[in-house]
Amino acid sequence: MNKSTLAALLASASAGVLAMTGAAQAQTEGQAVSEPVPQAAPARSQDEIVVTARRREESLQDVPVAVTAYSGDQLAQVGAQDITYVAQTTPNVTLEVSRGTNSTLSAFIRGVGQQDPVAGFEAGVGVYVDDVYLNRPQAAVLDIYDVERIEVLRGPQGTLYGRNTIGGAIKYVTKRLGDQPAFEATAKYGSYDQKDLIVSGSVPLADTFRVGGAVARLTRDGFGENIVTGEENYNKDLWGARASAEFEPNADMFFRISGDYIKDESNARQGHRLIPANISDAPVLDDKFDTRAGLDVVDQEVEAYGGSFLAEINLSDSWQVRNILAYREDESTSPIDFDSLQSADVDVPAIYKNDQFSEELQLLYSGDRLNGLIGFYYLDANASTVFDVLLDVTGQAVGSPGLNAQTFGDVSTETWSVFGDFTYDFTDQWSLSLGGRYTSDERTSQVLRRTYIGGFSEFFGGNPILIATTSDFNGSAEYEDFSPRASLQWQPNADHNLYASYSQGFKGGSFDPRGQTTAAPDFNGDGVVSDDEVFQFMNFEPEEVDSYELGWKFSNGRYSHSLAVFYADYKDIQVPGSVGVDTDGDGVSDTFTGVTTNAGAATLKGVEYEGRLAVAEDMFTPADGLNFSWSLGYLDGEYDRFINAFGTDISDQVEIQNTPDWTASGTAAYFAPLRGGELTASTTLSYRGDSTQFEVPFPLLDQESYTLWNASITWQGDHWGFGVHGRNLTDERYKVAGYDFVNNDTLAPELGLEGTLTAYYGDPRTVTATVSYRY
Repeated sequence: MNKSTLAALLASASAGVLAMTGAAQAQTEGQAVSEPVPQAAPARSQDEIVVTARRREESLQDVPVAVTAYSGDQLAQVGAQDITYVAQTTPNVTLEVSRGTNSTLSAFIRGVGQQDPVAGFEAGVGVYVDDVYLNRPQAAVLDIYDVERIEVLRGPQGTLYGRNTIGGAIKYVTKRLGDQPAFEATAKYGSYDQKDLIVSGSVPLADTFRVGGAVARLTRDGFGENIVTGEENYNKDLWGARASAEFEPNADMFFRISGDYIKDESNARQGHRLIPANISDAPVLDDKFDTRAGLDVVDQEVEAYGGSFLAEINLSDSWQVRNILAYREDESTSPIDFDSLQSADVDVPAIYKNDQFSEELQLLYSGDRLNGLIGFYYLDANASTVFDVLLDVTGQAVGSPGLNAQTFGDVSTETWSVFGDFTYDFTDQWSLSLGGRYTSDERTSQVLRRTYIGGFSEFFGGNPILIATTSDFNGSAEYEDFSPRASLQWQPNADHNLYASYSQGFKGGSFDPRGQTTAAPDFNGDGVVSDDEVFQFMNFEPEEVDSYELGWKFSNGRYSHSLAVFYADYKDIQVPGSVGVDTDGDGVSDTFTGVTTNAGAATLKGVEYEGRLAVAEDMFTPADGLNFSWSLGYLDGEYDRFINAFGTDISDQVEIQNTPDWTASGTAAYFAPLRGGELTASTTLSYRGDSTQFEVPFPLLDQESYTLWNASITWQGDHWGFGVHGRNLTDERYKVAGYDFVNNDTLAPELGLEGTLTAYYGDPRTVTATVSYRY
């Protein structure tokens, strides 16, 4: 971070630039308790924050966990559209829309994550909707409506709930129903003809039974234009709905059944070329949101839905049983034009299908000194993908018009785990937590790759001629792991909480569904590529991280902070990638293959500092006030080993991808009563340091440091509310993803002949007005 940027952030706070405020409902599981959250945003007071991060009610001040929480009210006050917003004010977190999509999530926490959304890869960061783990990143860019809170937990998770995740977890929690009739409607109108309408409500049908739901219609014109097809680029056209029913026969029993549905028919999000075309000489377009992508054989469409059943039963004053049963399914169709040209140089229409069934059973104990749980988790999931890679320009050059490499990949996962975590309070000041998780993962994979001439395959409306089968693979593998956790906590008084923790994270191995078995090397040099060597080429092993953390939480009324220092030893890192393949030895790559290896080992260490300061109460009137919040993250990550495709260690040439060394935000808020309601004026400056799109730095594609400026002003009364929200007010252009199939030194094409180097960008400046009514 340069000095001028850091100074600007501090100045924004000290000068009274206005930022987020409001009461937050902070907890990691269970019943919500409305309190402010100092890490996420400033609030009127420093009231105690009650959370259940360890499956029991505790003050956030008392929990030895690095967690940041945002309430639905806070997110509404700043005009947040989807969950990627929370990365702007959470240290060492990256949440971005994946390349070539509108709703697939790329998530990294403390340098651990997953960029490639292809089937067969476990996510490094777990995303949960109402305690249900989403096994795939498709449809995981969750729009914010009817939300109770969003929580970000940093570091490995797995001894307290759900699926083991190696980097951290993001939890999206919807609102539970009240015991009185409720109704709320919010309308938004903004830049690029944004028109949103969200309606929610609930009603008790009896003293013990209530139902409710929400419907959202979200639309927006594109930020740019596809100058070939005439379609808008980066537009939005989405329907969303949720419904739930709750039955509470007595104080010891609670049951909830819920479901949700998303239909996204936004246009395909196509990329912006960063270099002129190699053959057609098409120049770089001036507008970063414009494109020349000509692929139109399928329309962009995402459909996702799921349901869950939650049961909580108190067996006694000390024992509770909790069960979460869920099923989810999604399908995405996407025309991804890698080269972003009218010609079919590297055109990739794709279909993704995912389904999952999960069951989680927990037995929780709460005593005077001992608290904890034991649990069982089961997941049966399938992820399949089929896509063409049409290399028509290459095909015409070599006398094979309509050259097409089609890939069908299917990966099934069956996993079960047992886990437990208990805390014993030796005294009122000292406590020790011990936990562990045993995981058994089984992966079964089918990969079928075929080469055609004559255009797209039957999946995308074509009828080509099959000329070769380059992969016909079926394989399975099992992975077992035990991951421990330990934490020692000391609270010398009510203001201070110090802790030291160790946790181990695990991410299972799998098979790359893009792999080409005929490209498998002769590992042992005997002149024959055996079935075992093919398996070795297609398979990648689990990765593991050992994470150590020291934390200090402090609160004395007007000032509070959360400080964490961490160190992680990251081993057997799965590095996915795609490379061009020359199958006939003519020097031209006429197909490509996915190559995923356990190429890396890395050391990750850093600091996270979040705080809040109530500068003034009764500033101008007896009821108004001013306070500030901030976050600062530093991550020093480096590869200790990185083996490339040629077997060479290039660890001195690579970096941790999608992870800036510095992240920071400075916020402030002024609030005052006005005409029977509350007026809040707010602003946020959010800084991200330099970051690379892939492990090998490439200045043309990588993103330099940048700062975003957001501001809002809202008024909320008993029934009516109004607001105006400005996002990215300086209109920064910043890359969030991209494709690279050129030589990084010479820019010579490595797949296709035009040269594929394209980028996707974050949202430009927008202003949105909102009006809401509730009772």
